[in-house]
Formats: sequence, C-alpha cells, structure tokens
Amino acid sequence: MVIGIIGENCVGKSTLANELNKTIKAEIITGKDYLRMAKSESEATALFKDSLKQAMSDRNIIYVISEKDQVTLLPEGAIRILVVAELDSIKERFRTRMHGNLPKPVEQMLEKKHGMFDEGNYDFKFNSNRDDLEVICKEVSERITL
Repeated sequence: MVIGIIGENCVGKSTLANELNKTIKAEIITGKDYLRMAKSESEATALFKDSLKQAMSDRNIIYVISEKDQVTLLPEGAIRILVVAELDSIKERFRTRMHGNLPKPVEQMLEKKHGMFDEGNYDFKFNSNRDDLEVICKEVSERITL
C-alpha cells in the first residue's frame, strides 16, 4: 500500500510518517529522494511511479509530499492524508528549525504557500494542532491490508 502524507512545510508530516511507520512498517520516501533512482529526472520519475504502483500490492511505502507536483506521482488507490496546521504554528516551527530566526522572505513564502493543498481529494485530514496523532495512525492502519 502507498500512503501519501501531504502538506506544507512544518505541519507535522514527518512526525506522522514516523509514528505511522511504527505500526505498518513501511519505507519512508521524502520529497524528491526518488531522484537517486536514475541519472535523469525524467527516468527517475518514471521508475518511482512504477515502484509506487507495484508497492500497492506488495509492500508499504509512505511518501511525504510538500510540493503540489509530487501529488501526481501517487498511484490510483493510494491513501492520501492531508496534514495541516495554523499559519502561526507553522511559522513558529520553522523559526525553531532555523534556530530562532525567521527571515522575512521565508515568512512571506510560508504565508504564500499556506493553504496550497486545501483543494483536493483526501482520505484523511489531520490537523497537527488539534488532532490526536495516535487516533489518525490507528485509523490509517486499519485501512492497510499488508
């Protein structure tokens, strides 16, 4: 089974992926890590899409997505989880990641990208500010057959 964990920077995608992995034992792939599969981007993308399609029936992959174009790589039937957080929380998490400094251009980028995944078809929506991590992991695990 393939699980796409989709969301903006610093919403809790990796936290959810790592917690979910404790239950379902999956390979976690983040962003464009798949580019290492081949020398050219187009070849790597094709190989990755084939790998995800194959994984639907023989293993678990969690694909952590932070760019809109990466969503299109998910095969039909993949579980899609949207992870969201309030903009102030995202900024604070990013500030912490950057050792207390949030440059104005970075802050503006976060503001511009906020809500970029709101329109879409998702099997689950997880708000990392309000929802219980254990509950979402249990609900997703129950959908996995491998």
